[in-house]
Amino acid sequence: MIYFSNLLIPMVVCYIAVQGLLAGRPIFEDFIRGAKDGLKTVAGILPTLVGLMIGTGVLRASGFLDTLAVLLSKIISPSFLPSQVLPVILVKLFSSSAATGLALDIFKEFGPDSLSGRMVSIILSCTETVFYTMSVYFMSVKIKKTRHTLPGALLATFVGIIVSVVLAVRM
Repeated sequence: MIYFSNLLIPMVVCYIAVQGLLAGRPIFEDFIRGAKDGLKTVAGILPTLVGLMIGTGVLRASGFLDTLAVLLSKIISPSFLPSQVLPVILVKLFSSSAATGLALDIFKEFGPDSLSGRMVSIILSCTETVFYTMSVYFMSVKIKKTRHTLPGALLATFVGIIVSVVLAVRM
């Protein structure tokens, strides 16, 4: 399987090149045009990405997430959801890499096989970076009215969290 996965990308690139040659397409010019379009997209969403990364870093460094987790843990039963998992859930809405960093901290402190470690692992797999995804993709195609996207995405994330907790507890 390892050899197949190492060959998969070169096989796909060769397949695309052969199909382009058979269709009589100018392959290199198409590639350059696509690369230019990709750079324009990156330049368009770069301010949003930088803003989200800075905002997430500020929230994490300021201790706001820890304070919010303590407040929420008083509302939510600690036996149902450990307090160290709450910051991961909150950060995951904005940044997957920051949530992964918090998960690694949990793995170091409690271990990946602990209840918190299992919970965080499943939560990171079952939830989405809602605000990041919406801001980047909607901004790149200039959508101003999101209609039901945010409530639907938050509902899906909430359901993913509930299912993750149930799965982690039953393991």
